[in-house]
Amino acid sequence: MKVLVAVKRVIDYNVKIRVKADNSDVDLTNVKMAMNPFCEIAVEEAVRLKEKGVASEVVVVTIGPKAAQEQLRTALALGADRALHIETDERVEALTVAKLLKRVVDDEQPGLTILGKQAIDSDNNQTGQMLAALTGLAQGTFASKVDVKDGTVDVTREIDGGLQTVSLKLPAIVTTDLRLNEPRYAKLPDIMKAKKKPLDVKTPAELGVELVAKLTQLKVETPAERQGGIKVASVDELIDKLKNDAKVIS
Repeated sequence: MKVLVAVKRVIDYNVKIRVKADNSDVDLTNVKMAMNPFCEIAVEEAVRLKEKGVASEVVVVTIGPKAAQEQLRTALALGADRALHIETDERVEALTVAKLLKRVVDDEQPGLTILGKQAIDSDNNQTGQMLAALTGLAQGTFASKVDVKDGTVDVTREIDGGLQTVSLKLPAIVTTDLRLNEPRYAKLPDIMKAKKKPLDVKTPAELGVELVAKLTQLKVETPAERQGGIKVASVDELIDKLKNDAKVIS
C-alpha cells in the first residue's frame, strides 16, 4: 500500500513572530523555517506503517517556494521514499491546496493519505476535510491512533466528549492530532541518503489548477500583551474584584 503525506513549510515554532512595520504581514526576514509540527507527526505515522510492513512506499508532497524542498529532504531523511514539490511563490489558500493535492491523489492513487490536522501559521484546520470532499474518500480527522487492517483503517479520533473510533474503507484521508505519536529525529547518515532520493518538481499549471485568491488579508497585528495578575487576601475580595473591576459577574 502506498501512503501519501502532505507537509507544509512554516515558521519554526520556537521563533518569536515579528509583524512588518506596515502591518501587511509577518516578517520572514532571516526567520528560521521548519516543517509544520502536525506534518511531522503525519510523516512519522507513515514511516511507522512502512516499518510494520503495512505500507510499501511513502511519498511526501509539499506546495510552496523552492526553499520548501528543505522540508521535503527532512521528510526523506525521516524515512519517506520519494518527494514531490509543487513549486509556487504565491500565497496558496486551503481550498487551492486541497485541489492540488486531489490531483496528486488522482495521479499517485495512494491507499492512505495523511495530513497534519492544521498548520501552526494559519491554524485553519480545513485542508484535510476539503481534500476528502473533493476526492469523495472517507475521512478520519484528529487521529490519536491509526490501525490499518485488510482494506480498512480504524481511526481513533479526539473529540469534545472524549474518544471516538471510526472504521474507514481504504483508500481514505486521515489528519493527525498531537497524541498520535512522537516524531523521531533525523540521523546524519539518513540526512546524507536523503540527498539521493528522488524529488520531482511540478507547477500548479502542470496539474491543471489555477491559483485564484478568494480571501484578502487586510491587516496583521501582534496580540496585546497580557496584564500581570494580582493576589487577593480573601474570597470576599475576589468576588469584589470580579464584580466591580473585571465586571464578569453581577
